[in-house]
Amino acid sequence: MTAGTERRVPPEDRAAPEPTTPMKPDQRRSLRARYGRILRFAAAQMVLAWWFEMTLPRIGLGRFAARSRVERWRSTAKRFRVLAVELGGLMIKVGQFLSSRKDVLPPEITRELEGLQDEVSPVPYPQIRTLAEAQLGMGLTDAFASFDTRPLAAASLGQAHSATLAPSVAAELGFAEVVVKVQRPGIADVVEVDLRALRRIAGWLSRVRFISRRVDMPALVEEFAHVSLEEIDYLHEAANAEAFALDAAASAADSVAGSATGSVDTAPSGSKSDRSTSSDRVQAPRIVWEQTTPQVLTMEDVTAIKANDVTALHRAGIDPHEVAAAFAHTMFDQLFRTGFFHADPHPGNIFVTPAHSTTTSAETGWHLTFVDFGMMGHVPETLRTGLRELIIAVAMRDSRRLVASVELIGVLLDGADTDELERSLTGLFARFGGMGFAQLRDVDEKELRAFSTDFESVVRDLPVQLPENLFLIIRSLSMVSGLCSSLDPSFNIWEVVEPYASELIEEEKGGAAGTVAKEALTFVRLTLGLPGRLDSLVQRLENGELSVATPKLDRRVAGLELLASGVISAVLFTGFVIAGAVLLSATTLGGVLLLIASVPALIHSLLTMLRHRAFSRRHRRL
Repeated sequence: MTAGTERRVPPEDRAAPEPTTPMKPDQRRSLRARYGRILRFAAAQMVLAWWFEMTLPRIGLGRFAARSRVERWRSTAKRFRVLAVELGGLMIKVGQFLSSRKDVLPPEITRELEGLQDEVSPVPYPQIRTLAEAQLGMGLTDAFASFDTRPLAAASLGQAHSATLAPSVAAELGFAEVVVKVQRPGIADVVEVDLRALRRIAGWLSRVRFISRRVDMPALVEEFAHVSLEEIDYLHEAANAEAFALDAAASAADSVAGSATGSVDTAPSGSKSDRSTSSDRVQAPRIVWEQTTPQVLTMEDVTAIKANDVTALHRAGIDPHEVAAAFAHTMFDQLFRTGFFHADPHPGNIFVTPAHSTTTSAETGWHLTFVDFGMMGHVPETLRTGLRELIIAVAMRDSRRLVASVELIGVLLDGADTDELERSLTGLFARFGGMGFAQLRDVDEKELRAFSTDFESVVRDLPVQLPENLFLIIRSLSMVSGLCSSLDPSFNIWEVVEPYASELIEEEKGGAAGTVAKEALTFVRLTLGLPGRLDSLVQRLENGELSVATPKLDRRVAGLELLASGVISAVLFTGFVIAGAVLLSATTLGGVLLLIASVPALIHSLLTMLRHRAFSRRHRRL
């Protein structure tokens, strides 16, 4: 974090959190029911995924599963939406994340989840008033000149109300209109139950080898738990808001200083000038500390145009493409420069605020206003170095440098064979590098599927993992990508990445001496890492993990595996038929179900035998 992120220490005399009251039996039953519903939903989706994505393709029904995939996902999204609306809590956060992935998920899914935040039911005003007055230590009529009983917005963890500060306080602070966030009563218990359910689901997923080899799911849930618990502490959020505002001010000051020294003229076109503009355009609401406690947050009212409201932006004379570029550049600054970033930048937390009519400068005609600082992330310096290397490598289409940056970040484990990965990345850059989202949609679907299959086969066998501190970064970047593509379908993220990477390269240039020093450092790192790599190679040899290409042997093994699969299916078919016939006399329903279950096994057995015969003929010719 930069020096500009010092946090103001809140007054010590503010109200402490209310002690937790003993839970009533009906509340305990409600929380148990909530826990069970989350687990049952997750278990059902895991079973469906196993059946359609793994079992059916293995018995020759992969095309059938593929035909119904989109409709199945849409149905799942609808069911999750109903569940999230009914339960609220952290389930809303999951839905927000999924709805932001317009660049990855089909529109049928994102459309189902888009309005999830707006469907949260508000808490009745008497409950809000009771909690707020207990926290503030005074009546709302004493704390504020006016307080709207109707909620301005209802969220999963709390809800917001419009209010007006007392004249004396407004005169001192310079603004009167505020938004008061009040936590939902009992939300701490709800969050605890949701996290317990997520920990259980993470335990299930960690038993799936394909997932456990790549992601430490329990560790990721613990990181999410840490962030969630911070999010329900409004004093922590208030301090984050001030730190964010100070960072934005420091970044803008750096841009102005750079312009004064003439550095903008020497920068690549569209880089530092854009950065200066985006830095000037970032703002955050001011905090009213005197009316802020762990469960009540009072801040300046900055409500404006929602970031993804394209119609309203056009009506205000603001170019959505320009907003997307400024937003992406702003988030890059937070991630790769200051290391203190907004980890929940969904459209509901970003406003586009038009300037006053007296402002005539095009560069200050509007600004981005961030709200909701409960979920913030920190990027350690070592990780930030790796991320900077990654964005430079992507912009330069340098496959080798990209692999090196991924290793530096800690995604690739020691001993990974990266030759195939480099070749695949080279092909990726050659074919798709520089394309925007709209252009990618125009690429032939078969070509994309073929490349995806080949690339997946390369990555699947690599010893990779997802470090814990990457969770919020990936979440934030995915939301940036989704919001930019929703603002303008033709928006090309490369237009921001390339000039931004050019800035980073310019900053890291140190002339010939700097280049030599960098190469020397790389050589030292390679030399120091060589014993570890040799040790890893020896260990893989001892464990039998080092594969050798033997085409003839591989074909024979594949044939035997195919034959064994058919035999197993035949045995299952026979067992189901016999068991069904026996049960028919005792229970008709059970017998019929077993006979029905025997059909897929029979089909798979017949198809496998045919495939094995054709395979054997080809093998004899070879």
